[in-house]
Amino acid sequence: QGQLIESGGGSVEAGGSLRLSCQANPGTSRQFSLGWFRQISGKEREGVAAITNDGKTAYAESVKARFTISRDKNTLYLQMNNLKPEDTATYYCAADWGTDWTPSTVVSGIRPLNSWGRGTLVTVSS
Repeated sequence: QGQLIESGGGSVEAGGSLRLSCQANPGTSRQFSLGWFRQISGKEREGVAAITNDGKTAYAESVKARFTISRDKNTLYLQMNNLKPEDTATYYCAADWGTDWTPSTVVSGIRPLNSWGRGTLVTVSS
């Protein structure tokens, strides 16, 4: 599996949309977990959304109905709609290449992922 590389961050006004992408090649792994996390300045990193190899998803309560996680063969996406100033954070893509953890346990942090990208900054202005 290759390095995780995020892109798509930027600045947007409240109510706007952004789509984050992450190069996430599963290689020969048949089971894996992928997730998006974010870290707001001065706060601990938190789970945003997760997806397994068979498409099961989970979301943090704060982003449900606004964010959508998806993937194609080698790219993980996070579509973010109706963005709010409190969504301002550095967003990280992460993976566990070997286990398809229940996605809610990935979002909650019970099942930590072991491969991480460097992050992409999202800034939402009011």
